[in-house]
Formats: sequence, structure tokens, C-alpha cells
Amino acid sequence: MDAYPPGFEENDYLRSSFIRDLTLEQIDRAATPSASGRTQFEAVPRTLIRYWHDPCNLPDDVRACLDSWESLREERFEFRMFDDISAAAYIAERYGELECAAFARCRHPAMRSDYLRMCFVLAEGGLYVDADDVLLGNGWEDIFRSGGLKVQPLCYDIRTGGMVPAAEIWRTDLPTDGRIFYVNNDPIAAPADHPVLRRALARATERLLGTDLFPEIQSTTGPGNFTAALAAHAQASKVAGIPLDFELLHDWEAIAETRWELSYRNDARNWRNMDAG
Repeated sequence: MDAYPPGFEENDYLRSSFIRDLTLEQIDRAATPSASGRTQFEAVPRTLIRYWHDPCNLPDDVRACLDSWESLREERFEFRMFDDISAAAYIAERYGELECAAFARCRHPAMRSDYLRMCFVLAEGGLYVDADDVLLGNGWEDIFRSGGLKVQPLCYDIRTGGMVPAAEIWRTDLPTDGRIFYVNNDPIAAPADHPVLRRALARATERLLGTDLFPEIQSTTGPGNFTAALAAHAQASKVAGIPLDFELLHDWEAIAETRWELSYRNDARNWRNMDAG
């Protein structure tokens, strides 16, 4: 019996198990590199993409996070900053009626940010980071040394109700019971027209235009959606004997860190609070 049959990515357990397998496979590839070296994929453009829904109400602490990336201008990066209005205009220019309608159904700024990042990176490529990420040093250079998609693997421990430290994910003896393995949609680094972005956007669009008027953010536009798309793409590539065109980042936390003590996290601008009450 196929451990990962068609459609497995919609099963929470199988999807988590598959992502765990991908991390172990990447460890094996790093330990035994092929004689021909790393497969070459299309380069990631030096475009930095961020999003804040209301440019007229940008908190000072969020602005400080955004400003931490300013040094990349000296590295010939193009900066693209979107808000609700400019994102809607971009999607209308680049995509069709379905995508415009789906974006309009995104009921929280976080969902609109999720949707825009898929649209932009699919269309033009680049590096997307959240507005609450702070650049730490020059580790970002490693993301651009090779092509293909690059995303961050994560692991949630159900029993403790917290995240497993990033370094622990790469332990081959890490227990898997009671843990959910997935990939984040922050950061996303990819060349234009990457098939995982295409799958993720199509899946999110279909769900947003479905019958559920209040779709859950994680599984509709967030990391759950992106994980399902990546898992489906990876399994299809394996079945076809095609080299995987993405990489799971080992050390994103050394490149950038998320600032959790920000003012907006205490109100409705934080998606975790959007359904409170």
C-alpha cells in the first residue's frame, strides 16, 4: 500500500509524517552528496516583499522591524511594500476575476498578506518576510547562493502546547508522537512561477470561494495551505523521478527573528484574536 496515496496532503497525520520524512531525506542528502553536485534551479530574484494592511497606521515597533532590512538596499535589492489597497490593485493587474474575488474574501489582514505573498512570488519571485521579522546579519546570502524554493520547517508539540526549537527538528532521533511537522509561509524565497506557489494559490483560491463564510486562516491561506501544496508537489516529483526543486532551511532563526512583543498583538490586528468574543 502506498504510504502517501493521491490526496494524502489533506490528511493531517499523513501530511505531518511526509514533512518529517522530507527533513530526514534532506539530512541524508547533506551527508552523502551526489557526485554530480547540487542540481541547479532558477535563481531567486533579489526582491524583498513585505505587507502591512494600513500604511497610515503603521506602529512604531513594526516600523523598527521593517527598518532592520534597510541594509539590503546596498546589496541591490528591490523593495516592494504592499497594503490592502495596493495588494488588491496588484492582483487585479496580474490575475483574473477568481483571484480578485478570493482576495476580497480574505477577512483579516493576515489572510490578505498570505494571499498577496503567494500572488507576488508566483508572478515575479523574490523573498517574502513578515513585517514583524527582524534581520540579524548576513546569513541571508545563503538563500541566494542557489536557486529553487526555500521555506522553513516547523514542529508543534501538542502536549506542551509550544513549538519545538528549530534546531531540534534536524535531530534524527526526535520523537514524532504528539507532534505536528509542517512548513511556514514566512519566509518564502523562490523564483517566479514555482509550482508549489501555483498549487498553494490555486488551493487557497478554491477554499476562499467555497461555501464556508469564515474559513480558518491557517489551513486556508496560511502555513497549512502552503504545507499541503508543498507536500503534494514533492510527492508528485518523487513519483515522476524528478529532483526536488526546494530546500528546507536549517537556520532561518540565525538570519531573522520574529519579534513577539509588539503592540498590535494585543488587539484585533493579530489574527489569533480575530474571532475573540
